[in-house]
Amino acid sequence: MLKQSLQQKLLQKLSPQQIQMIKLLEIPTILLEQRIKKEMEENPVLEEGKDEEDLQENEEETSEENLENNIDEFSLDDYINDEDIPSYKLSANNYSKDDKKEDIPFSIGISFHEHLQNQIGLRNLNEKEEILTLYLIGNLDDDGYVRRKLEAIANDLAFSQNIETDEDELIEVLKIVQDLEPTGVGARNLQECLLLQIENKDLEIPEIKLSRKILKYFFNEFTKKHYEKIITRLDISEKELKASINEILKLNPRPGNSFSDSSGVIQTLVPDFILENNEGKLQLSLNSKNAPELRLSYTYTEMLQSYSHKSKSEKTKSDKEAITFMKQKLDSAKWFIDAIKQRQNTLMLTMNAIIEYQHNYFLEGEESFLKPMILKDIAEKTNLDISTISRVANSKYIQTDFGIYSLKYFFSEGLQTTSGEEVSTREIKSILKECVENEEKKKPLTDDKLTNILKEKGYEIARRTVAKYREQLNIPVARLRKEL
Repeated sequence: MLKQSLQQKLLQKLSPQQIQMIKLLEIPTILLEQRIKKEMEENPVLEEGKDEEDLQENEEETSEENLENNIDEFSLDDYINDEDIPSYKLSANNYSKDDKKEDIPFSIGISFHEHLQNQIGLRNLNEKEEILTLYLIGNLDDDGYVRRKLEAIANDLAFSQNIETDEDELIEVLKIVQDLEPTGVGARNLQECLLLQIENKDLEIPEIKLSRKILKYFFNEFTKKHYEKIITRLDISEKELKASINEILKLNPRPGNSFSDSSGVIQTLVPDFILENNEGKLQLSLNSKNAPELRLSYTYTEMLQSYSHKSKSEKTKSDKEAITFMKQKLDSAKWFIDAIKQRQNTLMLTMNAIIEYQHNYFLEGEESFLKPMILKDIAEKTNLDISTISRVANSKYIQTDFGIYSLKYFFSEGLQTTSGEEVSTREIKSILKECVENEEKKKPLTDDKLTNILKEKGYEIARRTVAKYREQLNIPVARLRKEL
C-alpha cells in the first residue's frame, strides 16, 4: 500500500566561497603558502605586496561601471554548523585516536620501491620472471610486506596483463624478492619477516640458532611472552632465552622503513603560532607565513578605470567582456584577501583564548598545570562555534619556549579527586605512564593494580577507564610488558 506524506526540512547549503573559507581555516601554515601560490597563479589580479592607502580612493573614483564590493560582511559561524562535528566531540572526548596531524611530505632521493626495482636489473632473470618480480614489488606495502594473497595477485596478472601464472610460480618468484635488500622484504607476515632476517645471520652462533628455533616453532608463545613454556619445551635456561630474545629484538619488523626515510619522504613541521615569554608577559604572534601581504594589482584596477571612463557608445562588445572579466577577477581577489584576514583573526582569537585558559601552563611549561579544557570552553570564551574551534585546533601547532605542540595537546577531559578538586585526565595519564616506567619488569602492574595506585593517590577511577587511558598511551597489557 502506497502512502504519501508531507515533510518539512530545514537545510543549509554552503556556497563554493563558504566551503573555501572553511578549508582555508582548516589548513596548516605550510599548506596555506601553497594555497596562496595557487590562487595567485589562477588570478593575475592578486599580487604580493602591501596595499597602498589610496587604493580604496582610486576604486571609488571609477564610473558607473566601477567595481562593486559584492562581498558581504561575513562571519565564519554563518558558514559552519554543529552538524559537521560528531556530538561526542562537542563535550568531553575532543579528539579520537584516529585524528591524525597533517605531516607535510617533501620528496627526496629515490623511493623504497625504486630501490628494490634497481636491484632487479642486476639479476639474471628471464622476461617472465622479471615481469612477475617487478609486479610483486609493486604489491609491497610501505613496510615491505606482501599483504595480498598470491592467488589474488595471479588473477590480477591474468586479467590486467594477460599473463598466466599460479601460486606455486609466484612463490618461487617471491623468493627472488625476499633475497633483495633490505633483508626481510617480501614477507607475508611478521613471523616470515623475522625468519628471513635471522636466517641471513650466522646460524652457527648458539643464540642465533636458538632465536631461529623460537621464531619458527614457538612464535605464538614468544609474541604472548609465555617464556616459561618456551624454557620448558626447549629445555633451556633463562639466560639462554634472554640472549636469544635480545637477538630477535635487533630485527626490524618493518624492513620497508629501514631504507632512507621509508618511501623516500621526509616530514617537516611548521608552527602556526609563536609564543614568547618576555619576563612573565606572554606575547603571541602568527607565523609570518600565516600573514602574507596581498594586494590588488594596480595594472588591472587602472585598466578597469580606463574602460569605465568610456561612454556607453564608445564601448565595444570586447570592452564589455573585458570589464566583466576584470570585475570577476577583482571580486575574487578581494574576497580572497578578506578571507585570509578572517582566517588570521579567527586563529588569533582562538589561540589567545587557549593561552588565557591555560595561562599557568604557558608560563611554566609544566604539564601538571594543564587544566581540563574542552572545545566548548573555548567556544564560549570566543563566541565562536564549537566546530570552528575544532577546525582551528586541527593540524595547527604553536612554538613555545619549551617546544612545539599541537593545539590538540591542550584539550583534555576533567576528573574530580576524592577531595573534590578537578584535575585534567592528562595528569592521570602522566601518573600511569610513570607507574609503568618504574614497575618491576618481571612483574608488571596489572590494570587492577594501577587502579588501586590511583585510588591511593585520591583519584577515584574505574578499572575500565584505566585500561582506556593505558591504550591511549600505547602501553600494552601487563602480560606483554613482562621482561626476563
